Amino acid sequence: MKRHRIFEASVVLLGALALLWAGTAMAAPPANDDINSATAISSLPFSDALDTTEATTAPDDPYCGGNVATVWYAITLTQNTVVKIDTAGSDYGVNVSVYTGSPGALSYITCAFSQATFNTTAGVTYYVMISSSFGGYPPPPGTGGGNLVLSVTELPPPANDNFADAVEITSLPSDQTVDITGATREAGEPTSSCDFSFPQTGTAWFRFTSGSTQTLSARDNTYYGYVAIYTGSSLNTLTQGACSYLSGTATFVANAGTTYYIQLGGWYGTTGPHTLHLEVTPPPVASFYYYPGDPSIYDSVTFCDSSYDPGFLGFQSVAWDFGDGATATGGQYSCQFHQYAADGDYTVGTVVTTVDGRTASTSQTVSVKTHDVAITKVNAPQTAKAGQTRTITVNIKNNRYEETVEIQLFKSVVGGFQFISLQTVVIPVRQGNRTTAVSFTYTFTSGDATVGKVSFQAIANIVGARDALPADNIAISTPPTTVNP
Repeated sequence: MKRHRIFEASVVLLGALALLWAGTAMAAPPANDDINSATAISSLPFSDALDTTEATTAPDDPYCGGNVATVWYAITLTQNTVVKIDTAGSDYGVNVSVYTGSPGALSYITCAFSQATFNTTAGVTYYVMISSSFGGYPPPPGTGGGNLVLSVTELPPPANDNFADAVEITSLPSDQTVDITGATREAGEPTSSCDFSFPQTGTAWFRFTSGSTQTLSARDNTYYGYVAIYTGSSLNTLTQGACSYLSGTATFVANAGTTYYIQLGGWYGTTGPHTLHLEVTPPPVASFYYYPGDPSIYDSVTFCDSSYDPGFLGFQSVAWDFGDGATATGGQYSCQFHQYAADGDYTVGTVVTTVDGRTASTSQTVSVKTHDVAITKVNAPQTAKAGQTRTITVNIKNNRYEETVEIQLFKSVVGGFQFISLQTVVIPVRQGNRTTAVSFTYTFTSGDATVGKVSFQAIANIVGARDALPADNIAISTPPTTVNP
């Protein structure tokens, strides 16, 4: 009897566990588990708290960093605005993705972790998929979801969101900061050639009327931004001029009395605070370089322009004055070639002119100094004996400047020349054909006698300067010295 009651109790317990398991396995997913039953949102703000533990994944659910435990919302508003979806407070990782179109034929708008911001158009339905960042496909039932906390809010646009409300800039330079997170786009608003945003984000507008004809430069100091310059009197009559992006500079010539409209937006959809900088374009920076840096009268000196235009319009001309009465004209980054007739210090200058007429000038002193020594002869005895010490004389010609010269002496060996000795000597200036003799001593060897004859080679190098004509800095004694045992 006791065993029978224990058995009955066991059966009841197992039955209860089976019912509990069956109930858990068959729990219904959320009502908005599928896109066709998406929770409709027609006004903002909106909030929702939802258990997505039993949410499933449909075969046609899009992929946004995963598509596990998906639930859907459909947002249709009566006005153009910027919507922010936030899942802060949820107890699991959440991905937010937004689409337009219709179920089965969706067009991607954005995909982000935890929160997303996007522009809406009045009357258009935007489908929002909330999914778990849990990976894997197909997802096992009852995994990946959790307690979802959802808020959908409208972001207020900046005061200069619309063209008609463009902020007027009255003085230069000017820095104007605006948060374009809530900015929208008006119907008929132009898309500039520097706008690569996707999805397209909103813009803010500024205007400036120049009191005189002058060159102006505008840029968005925020790296991921763009600016575009327009003229015209209404949104649908605007004509785009200069534009720039990624902190680039949009430079334009502003005519006196003309109002210019500046459109500022986020490059590739970047939002947040952006700063418009507008200024009178600085003058160009004139500069050039030349080589060789120690020119002589034998050199064709290369002069190259390296000027810089902060307005990035470029140069229409670069005028050269070489300081000796010669001039030339070229373009930006072009090079000129000039040879000087005499040593001296020459003031070389350039005047650069940008395509809009801004100018700048610069100059440098170019010192032309011709250093040149020559070995006219290497004197060696006609005959010598092994063990005998004799004098080798190197005659050096120098007509220009006193020079410190390093002279190396070599002797001929089978296959080339072998170093013997080196002297560093101050060589004075001697006019005409007069030379300075530098003497070396050499003791002939039995090896020289075995070969039977020796030639001596001298090489002269100016210390601390470049020899303008190095070809005559080397000479060999002739005829060779006959060496006897």
